[in-house]
Amino acid sequence: MLKVLRPALGRLLTPVGQALARTPITPNAVTIVGTIGMSASALIFFPTGHLFVGVVVCTLFVFCDMLDGTLARIKGTTGKFGAFLDSTLDRIADAAVFSGLAIYFVRGGHDRVLAAVSLFCLVAGALVSYAKARAESLGLSCDVGFAERTERLLIGLVATGLAGLGVPYVLPVGLWVLAAVSAFTFGQRVLAARRSAAQLAAAHTAETPGDRQGRPGG
Repeated sequence: MLKVLRPALGRLLTPVGQALARTPITPNAVTIVGTIGMSASALIFFPTGHLFVGVVVCTLFVFCDMLDGTLARIKGTTGKFGAFLDSTLDRIADAAVFSGLAIYFVRGGHDRVLAAVSLFCLVAGALVSYAKARAESLGLSCDVGFAERTERLLIGLVATGLAGLGVPYVLPVGLWVLAAVSAFTFGQRVLAARRSAAQLAAAHTAETPGDRQGRPGG
């Protein structure tokens, strides 16, 4: 949904990337720092009930997640390992955010249902990402998704930040909405992979009809 904003964000981050490109800092280092910072912030501030402060600090480190790609393009160091590292560490940061919220609900929020919803959002988000990665590794098309990682993280952090400012009901509503759109997006990707697999099978059958019906004798 937010793909249309990425070019604009890229333009905003380009000057920062150009400045960093003149230093020894590597894109992978930016990725690692962003993940450590975001994970630590979520696990320190959220469980203790400092929701708004936690969101502010997490958001600062979210920019590292967007900056690493910009820096890699400027330095000309884009590669498969960098993409692998970025995607893998994203899962760690997401797990920290929703684990921090789950701990908050168990310890301070006294709401085990919302703790369970937070964990569902964690698992569903991981499944959404895994479904696409696994489908593409099998040569299937799975480039769909109503709520990709950026949208899911935005919903979670905005709802948490507003709750930290005292807005009532916004965090429960945000988490339930996030759980629903995550499940929907996972279903979208499963169906897309199924359609792609059926199309590949049909194309293979059309190319080699004799393999299924018996080749005519010579």
